[in-house]
Amino acid sequence: MRIQINGARLIDPASQMDQQADIFIDDGKIIAIGDTPRDFVADQLIDGNGLIAAPGLVDISASLREPGYGRKGSIASETRAAAAGGITSLCCTPHTKPILDTPAVVDLILDKARDEGFCKVFPLGAFSQGLAGEQLAELVTLRNAGCVAFSNGLVPFASNRVLRRALEYAATFDLTIIFHPQDPSLAEGGIAHEGPVATFRGLAGIPETAETVALARDLLLVEQSGVRAHFSQITTARGARLIAKAQARGLPVTADVAMYQLILTEEALMDFSSFYHVLPPLRSLADREGLREAVKSGVISAIASHHQPHEADAKLDPFAATEPGISSIELLLPLALSLVEEGVFDLPTALQRLTTGPAAALRLKAGRLSVGAAADIVLFDPKAQTIVGENWQSKGRNCPFMGHVLPGAVRYTLLNGRVTHKNL
Repeated sequence: MRIQINGARLIDPASQMDQQADIFIDDGKIIAIGDTPRDFVADQLIDGNGLIAAPGLVDISASLREPGYGRKGSIASETRAAAAGGITSLCCTPHTKPILDTPAVVDLILDKARDEGFCKVFPLGAFSQGLAGEQLAELVTLRNAGCVAFSNGLVPFASNRVLRRALEYAATFDLTIIFHPQDPSLAEGGIAHEGPVATFRGLAGIPETAETVALARDLLLVEQSGVRAHFSQITTARGARLIAKAQARGLPVTADVAMYQLILTEEALMDFSSFYHVLPPLRSLADREGLREAVKSGVISAIASHHQPHEADAKLDPFAATEPGISSIELLLPLALSLVEEGVFDLPTALQRLTTGPAAALRLKAGRLSVGAAADIVLFDPKAQTIVGENWQSKGRNCPFMGHVLPGAVRYTLLNGRVTHKNL
């Protein structure tokens, strides 16, 4: 299939390209930008006038729920939702049933993604067997099966000594380890940010130090072991400052933030809506502003959806008894455009944090709009609007933005030169 995209504004953060030009695609790759290649005859023409063409978005943390949690989502439904949001590559978390700690589970996910998926799926393997934090998973075997990095989520290791040995082993094989910094004893029993809102509403709090104490320890262990580390779901301004200091010292660390943490604060919990129940929790306004600055400066180089779809029943109990998480994968771009509209950062910066930033953090071959690259492209209309909930693709409707009107609308998503989403 030969495709020609005419007249779009091309933004490629990797090369800092920002120009109006045509894109020529053949055999799943971009073969030319600008002038028409010799003897090129398009099988399909896409009118890009008024649209922005960018690399397909890269989401480095999304729960696909398969295998094991079909009532919440599936590889087919959640990658379809991803494509609707302009995402062409995503990393799926190891919280499946069975846990993603064997090659058999990796194979199942990759086979399903190839047969039923609408974007590229990169599995994140469990760092410990069963995510129990006691015995190291077979990391090299999992890497050879297709895992791009390893995470234990919010589950702590049995001891700092065990964690240190595990990091030293991972460093030996140049594996990337993903940390979700949260001290279990400081966070125990908490469901909201420890602050005035939690106090007023009688909600058990999780202090800022639950993140920063764990983060400080993890950074010291990273420095000692030499492991390549990525810190996921940073929620506090002080945590972002610790990351910045580590980077200034030359540690090989990167970080991401959940998109909703750049939009929402603890104030959202005033009406007790379970749609705002997330872990780690929504933090203070000062934390949100600190996170925004860290994204703007590049200290936090990736914005992820941290998509967690749930069935309706999971959010029907009283706040504390509901399951945490937001379904948000198809809103990654519109929410980013709302921050651009607000003046938090400019459009090229927003796109960089959604493409090359996350791809570089986990060393993925993705996030580029250049000759020779895979034709993974999002075409969106910056002047249109998205009404959240219309044409919703995810199985999970646990989204606090339902009914909101957000800027921008994805018109086409192309994966290896094939249209996986179209909305005109």
